[in-house]
Amino acid sequence: MADAQQPLFAKRFRGFFPVVIDVETAGFNKDTDALLEIAVTTLKMDDQGVLSLDETQHFHIEPFEGANIEQSAIDFNGIDPFSPLRGAVDESEAMKSICKFVRKAQKDAGCQRSVIVAHNAAFDHGFLNAAIERCKIKRTPFHPFVSFDTTSLAGLALGQTVLAKACRAAGIEFDNSQAHSALYDTERTAELYCYIVNKWQALGGWPLPEEPVDEEANEEQSDSE
Repeated sequence: MADAQQPLFAKRFRGFFPVVIDVETAGFNKDTDALLEIAVTTLKMDDQGVLSLDETQHFHIEPFEGANIEQSAIDFNGIDPFSPLRGAVDESEAMKSICKFVRKAQKDAGCQRSVIVAHNAAFDHGFLNAAIERCKIKRTPFHPFVSFDTTSLAGLALGQTVLAKACRAAGIEFDNSQAHSALYDTERTAELYCYIVNKWQALGGWPLPEEPVDEEANEEQSDSE
């Protein structure tokens, strides 16, 4: 597709489609510890290139067979992995639904690959990749290793690296009592990411200025011809 014909979204991140995620887990080891909850928020862009939240999918997930559950982790996030009130679904069902959901949004945006956006992205990205691999999903929309980390972006733009503090610095309301819910944290992270990207544009950092024409080089080229 010629550059002039590309949708605005596809031009902004060189064909990448940012997808915001957050996971709640039963530990820190992506290969052995259970994935208990995941939320995924897609983004949209208006005609002026301004990003905002679009749609969110959210799942409580049953621990996979043989999964390790660290007591300290569930004490921290307050999740009872085996409570029937969670309405948890099989990990494979959640991953297949998320991949389908993201693939459609990516296509609608005219993008070629989806890139994870998360706070401390390596952690969430690792658990997502491990779950996709366990579920033997071959057609994943997600880039296997590229991610956009709002921890680093917030440190640069706002001087804060903790999600709650970064949100408050950006004027985004943050309720600590709702934190450590994948749904709540994903949507706040999405708001933070949109704020930083939009602020960069408002300050004149995007679109990039066109490279100045080198008149002398053009004249030398003409003389040589």
